[in-house]
Parts: sequence; structure tokens; C-alpha cells
Amino acid sequence: MLRFARLATEVLAPWVWVLTLPLAVSWSATGHRPLPALGWGLLIAVTGSLLPMALIVHGAKRGKWDGHHVTNRAGRRVPLLFAGVSLGLGFAGLLAGGAPAPLVALAASMLASLVVAVAITFGAKFKISLHAAVASAAVVVLTLTYGPWALLLALPVVWVAWSRVRLRDHTTPEVLAGLLMGVVVGGGGYWALLTALS
Repeated sequence: MLRFARLATEVLAPWVWVLTLPLAVSWSATGHRPLPALGWGLLIAVTGSLLPMALIVHGAKRGKWDGHHVTNRAGRRVPLLFAGVSLGLGFAGLLAGGAPAPLVALAASMLASLVVAVAITFGAKFKISLHAAVASAAVVVLTLTYGPWALLLALPVVWVAWSRVRLRDHTTPEVLAGLLMGVVVGGGGYWALLTALS
């Protein structure tokens, strides 16, 4: 069971969702035009996922934190702040380039989620599960984008949520709080911003 839990934690890690979600939203937002979809999607994917993950992996190799999932709450400060700055630059690029509204809403909701995650992690001193938060937010965004069939992705969300508790990287309340934050801030924020921009 531990191997099954580790598999979920790796293949459904936040950086994987943040890498693929913008491309999926961009495909719809650009009317299924490959080049614009790839361009806008990669802007968010690179600044929101690849650059922060590169920093995390580099830091983990140098012993700055306890691994590439940064399970130690105190060690999350630099990665989260770097992710915010990196994604903020991507967001600025979206605005400057006149990106489609769904992509602006997506990046803005991701930034809002990072702000809330930082506030909870260091203000409330509560190690909220980012695995659960990002996964649940992605399901809401994909459901709003592609319809109710995307709700089938709730099954992988349950899997990754279970894995975080099974591996003892989080408590059940930390995972449930992550799921709630993802739905309300990530997913709900995306819906509210998209409604306002449309």
C-alpha cells in the first residue's frame, strides 16, 4: 500500500497538475488552435510549475529542505514565495499580451491560492496539503471548462488525498483543509474571476 500511496503522491503532485491544467484550459480558451493554445498554456505552465519545481529540486539536492515535496512546514517559505513571484511574472505576461479571459482567470486564481496557502502555512502555522488543494482546484476548473465528465477526475483526487495521510506527510484535517481551499479559492476563484471578465 505504501508503494501505491507514493505513486499517487508523485504522479499527482501539484507541479504535474499546474503543468497540464493551463494547457487544457488554453486549448478550450483559444478555440482549439494549437499554436496559441501552446503559447499561452506554456507561459502559465513554465512560470507556475517548471520554474518553481526546478528551484525546489535544486534546493532539495543541496539539502535546503527535506525533499522535492517540502514536507517540512518551515521549509516551504522560499518555494512558495518564489512560486508567487514566478507566476506573478507569468500573469503580467498574460495581461500584457492580451491573453484570453479564462487564462487570466486561471493565473489569478492560482496566485490567490498561493497567497492563501502562505497565510495558512505561516500565519496559522498549519501545514495545509498543497497536493489536495491543487488537485481539487484543477477538477473544478476542468469541470467548468469541459463539463461534468471532468468530475471523473475526482477519483484521482481522492487517491492523492488518501496518499498524503497514508504516507504520514499530512494529517486528515490538513488534507481536508487542502481540498476545501482548492474548491473554494482555486476553483471558486476561477469561476468568479471568469464571470467578472466575461
